[in-house]
Amino acid sequence: DASVVPNGISSVSPRSVDEIRRRWGLEEGSYLLYLGRIVPEKRPELLLEAFRGLETGKRLVIAGGASDTSGYLSEVEELAARDPRVIMTGFVEGELLEELYSNACLYVLPSDVEGMPMSLLEAMAHGRCCVTSDIPECSDVLAGIGATFPKGDVTALRGVLAALLADPARADALGKAALKRVDAEFDWDVVAKMTLGVYQGEKI
Repeated sequence: DASVVPNGISSVSPRSVDEIRRRWGLEEGSYLLYLGRIVPEKRPELLLEAFRGLETGKRLVIAGGASDTSGYLSEVEELAARDPRVIMTGFVEGELLEELYSNACLYVLPSDVEGMPMSLLEAMAHGRCCVTSDIPECSDVLAGIGATFPKGDVTALRGVLAALLADPARADALGKAALKRVDAEFDWDVVAKMTLGVYQGEKI
C-alpha cells in the first residue's frame, strides 16, 4: 500500500510594495504573476498568448530562470517583448520574491506536467487567487479553491483570467480560501503528524 504525504508550507505575513515598485513600477494588485522555471512543460508561452488577447491595464510578471533550456527561454523572451505590459524579472529570491507573491492580483500556473508544485503552495500561503491547468497535480491541491482551465487551451485560459479580472471580489475570496486551505491541509504541523503516522503504521 502507498501513503501520500503532501509537501508542507507555512502561511506568511504579506510584504508591502517596495523593491518591486523601484525596479518595475509595480503596485499592489497591478499585475498577474507566473513564478517558476522557464521550461516548456510549465507553458509560460501559453500564458503570454492568453494575456496578449486580454484588454486590461494589468501587467504580467514572468519570474524565473531557465533550467538547461536557454533556447526555450529565448523564445519566451521574444514573445514577451511583443507586449509592453509584460515584465520578465529573471530569477528572484528572498524579500523580492515575497513582494511579488504578496502583491499579485492573480497567480497563474499553466503547466502540462507537475509534481506537487511548491510555487502553487507558496502563492496559496500568501493568500493569492490561483489559476492553474486542470492537471491533477494542480487541481487536487486547489480542491476547488481557485480556478482551472483545460490543459493547453489558450482560449479557456484567457476566459478564466478575464472573468477573474472583471470580478475582483471573487478573486479576493478565492485567495482567502486558499490561505485557509494551506493552514488546514498543508501546514508543517499537519504534514509532520501525517509523516509520523506513516511510521506508526496508520492509514492515511
